[in-house]
Amino acid sequence: MSQLLGASITAVHSYEQGWRNIPGHVERHLLFLASRKHYGGKPPKPCWTQLDCPRERRERCPAWELRSGDACWLINGTVCHGEAQNTWRKKMQVCRKCSVLQPVLGKE
Repeated sequence: MSQLLGASITAVHSYEQGWRNIPGHVERHLLFLASRKHYGGKPPKPCWTQLDCPRERRERCPAWELRSGDACWLINGTVCHGEAQNTWRKKMQVCRKCSVLQPVLGKE
């Protein structure tokens, strides 16, 4: 795991034991790896389809512009529920409850 994350074994143990908070860049990496494992190369429907996102909102969203609706949770600044999610912490509060990321988290 430490090799996959580019972190020391001590850091990974600290995350696992709750002694250290997992930094945003490590959390992103973990979620990315989990999503690739979960979907096995076959991405789900894009977020804008799953969430029936209005066209005017889609067109303001970086996930739409980058055609990354299967990994919208990975991109800061996405326009979820009508509001731009500008920080990783704020974004994850929304994304952890969202049907797009929940299958990756094992909460289908």
